[in-house]
Amino acid sequence: MKKILLALSLVSLGLFSHAQPPAGEARPGEWYGEQVDPEGAVSIAEVPAKLNDKEAINTKIRAKVLDVCPKKGCWLTLQVNDSTTAMVKMKDYAFFLPLAAKGKTIVLEGEAKIKTTSVAELQHYAEDAKKSKEEIAAITKPQREIRFTATGITIVE
Repeated sequence: MKKILLALSLVSLGLFSHAQPPAGEARPGEWYGEQVDPEGAVSIAEVPAKLNDKEAINTKIRAKVLDVCPKKGCWLTLQVNDSTTAMVKMKDYAFFLPLAAKGKTIVLEGEAKIKTTSVAELQHYAEDAKKSKEEIAAITKPQREIRFTATGITIVE
């Protein structure tokens, strides 16, 4: 009897725990992961120059959120400039961001590097973002981009 109740409890938990982004308004001052003091953050557009010939750097950046993973809030895209974006993942998937963070300015702390993202990975992110089959199929070239592994994020605007 105990085994049946345990099995039913586990099935119920599985049914009600569908992966989804955390609820929240993403208001200025709210933070996710480790708390990050916005003071001293540099614009994300400065990262390529700071990397120079280094493989990776630990830094604190400021950027606008363009998109949040609608499945779990486990990745973000940030605006670097008018034509370039950056990808952010949370270190060890230790925290996620609510969808309300889309369009907000944030300060992140963590590791930045330049990476070439494969077509398969780009298509996976497009699928996560619920892009159409045509938009996904149109992704045919790898993309060189700023990659950021965040240890903490604070909403600033």
